[in-house]
Amino acid sequence: MSAVTELREETISFQAGDGLPANLVHVRGQAAPTRGPVLLVHGAGVRGNIFRAPVAANLVDVLIANGYDVWLENWRASIDLPPNRWDLDQAAVFDHPEAVRTVVARTGAERVQAIIHCQGSTSFMMASVAGLVPQVRTIISNAVALHPVVPAWSGFKLACLLPVVRLLTDHLDPHWGEKAPRGFPRLIDIAVKLVHRECDNGVCKHVSFTYGAGFPALWRHENLNSATHDWLKQEFGFVPLTFFEQMRECVRAGRLVSTGRLPELPRDFTASPPRTDARFIFLAGLRNRCFLPASQERTHEYFLGQRVRASTLYRFPGYSHLDVFLGSRANEDIFPVILEELGRD
Repeated sequence: MSAVTELREETISFQAGDGLPANLVHVRGQAAPTRGPVLLVHGAGVRGNIFRAPVAANLVDVLIANGYDVWLENWRASIDLPPNRWDLDQAAVFDHPEAVRTVVARTGAERVQAIIHCQGSTSFMMASVAGLVPQVRTIISNAVALHPVVPAWSGFKLACLLPVVRLLTDHLDPHWGEKAPRGFPRLIDIAVKLVHRECDNGVCKHVSFTYGAGFPALWRHENLNSATHDWLKQEFGFVPLTFFEQMRECVRAGRLVSTGRLPELPRDFTASPPRTDARFIFLAGLRNRCFLPASQERTHEYFLGQRVRASTLYRFPGYSHLDVFLGSRANEDIFPVILEELGRD
């Protein structure tokens, strides 16, 4: 589990299928990789850098130290790209397939493995079960996959508060916790800071308001070192309400559903057998207050019923949502599981 101290990185731009600019960050150690490419896919309103927390050994460090060729995808939800009103369908059809093709073209590898998180996970799962990323042989999904299950307060926010917020803004931004513009953002900031008193990090508080139903929602404070808690201030930004509106419909349905606007995708992603031979591994923090552990449990049961290649579920007591990757002890508690599963292929 040793980490590498000197890393080199190269940003490789590509165009998504609809022409939107995106990129891949290729991270390497001093030695050439001895194992195949692993694509890391971030969630909503963050960026590929979210996997590189300031801890003794983050996931990128550990993968490279173990010989893997690491690629961080910045898809249309990335704060490193121009803000846009995206939905999951666009990412599934236009972003992830092109990112995978770019990795294959650059490396010459026939197959790729992927570690996918949150809305990077939902949209990548959509692409996979629709048969759009056949080159991906192993998919490790964290937090949520095909069956989003949220806490009751989150369900209330999606059903009742989202239409009200839509009248006043077309996006949210946890960075308002650092500097909120005048008007509605400043009112939101005041309300958030009145309710969330669990720490003195404004972005941490806004993240919980935006994405979950906890104090905090996406991590356990005891799992983060102080450097990571402070670093998070720069790792969250713009997220459009178009995404939340689609997620509201998915939560109501109890499974992922498409908008119906792109013919490459089925309306219901569980209505027919998955069009993939990938092996799926599901990770669930048992204290997740963004997507409940039942999210991954239901998708795991679904794949077992489909008799697709062996599907495995890991539950992690004491972990929440993002601290599965950001936690100061994740290199001891979580990453060995990831390495074991990647090594099976």
